[in-house]
Amino acid sequence: MNHLRNWGIHFDLSNKKLRIEEIDRQIEQPDFWNDSDKATLVMKEHKELKKSVDSFADLNVKYEDIETLIEMAYEENDDSFIPEIEQELTTFRETLEELKISTLLSGEYDNCNAIITLHAGAGGTESCDWASMLSRMYLRYADKKGFTTQILDILDGEEAGYKSITIQINGENAYGHLKSEHGVHRLVRISPFNAAGKRQTSFVSCDVMPDIEEDIDVEIKDDDIRVDTYRSSGAGGQHINKTSSAIRITHFPTGIVVQCQNERSQHMNRDKAMQMLKAKLYMLKQQENMEKSAAIKGEVTDNAFGSQIRSYVMQPYTMVKDHRTSAETGTVDSVLDGSIDLFVNAYLKWINSYKREE
Repeated sequence: MNHLRNWGIHFDLSNKKLRIEEIDRQIEQPDFWNDSDKATLVMKEHKELKKSVDSFADLNVKYEDIETLIEMAYEENDDSFIPEIEQELTTFRETLEELKISTLLSGEYDNCNAIITLHAGAGGTESCDWASMLSRMYLRYADKKGFTTQILDILDGEEAGYKSITIQINGENAYGHLKSEHGVHRLVRISPFNAAGKRQTSFVSCDVMPDIEEDIDVEIKDDDIRVDTYRSSGAGGQHINKTSSAIRITHFPTGIVVQCQNERSQHMNRDKAMQMLKAKLYMLKQQENMEKSAAIKGEVTDNAFGSQIRSYVMQPYTMVKDHRTSAETGTVDSVLDGSIDLFVNAYLKWINSYKREE
């Protein structure tokens, strides 16, 4: 139990409880809702703090339940308690790990929604299919997390899959979790598109950015951008393929390209694309060095061999390995079905350890 108390100190529970009490007093003030934007932010903070404190309280209850089960097993000398104790211990460890990870999500934009863009790279049709597989992986991951998703833009491959796809993932700390996926993803398998049945290597680049909702003070000169309209493609409802309502904005100074086709009008698509462009430019401006700037902008190095952050091998053996953290697993099918917490959590621990060393 002392160990758990130490974790309470690590989670800063005392200060969180004091902050909850402070917010409670603010909420009781008659002028609290006069500034609705500020009040909304305070209520969001209150909800997140309460969730953290309540989660730790639940953890304490689980710990006490396990202690009780162990005492009963000893007193009654009954081995039948063992499976239940093991199950409770597994649940306890998983909950504790989730709380540990939550303390690592403290970045300025970690609590934002995430926008993921996948681009098929070297490998032709095989890479387009790989982009489709990765998009399904992130959609399944979002579903497991209770996040909601929206496809903002999609460009179909000539034979199969996607040349590119942009997905917005909405949920608490969505960007904080998914920022780990930024980079080039490599697939090794026997391609169903290769008549000779040979093993093939394919690449897809993944760009991840936070969806910064507030109005961002970023100046964009008209001469610095080109706005193209084009006909939407892929699944998107009754308006798809009827009008050229999709928008592509190219920012010449940085080379950033953003696209949106999912909104119901050209005007709405343009507004969303401009919001995405402003968010990218704002984050570039905030970075302290060129390496971080390149990562946010989407310069994830060449979309080809040797530049990958993670490899997914299906033949001649099965393995998924992250080349930054060395996290790996042999259950490729499970990973492609959205079970990527192993890699997300390993990245969060790795990047926070790196920051401490700096």
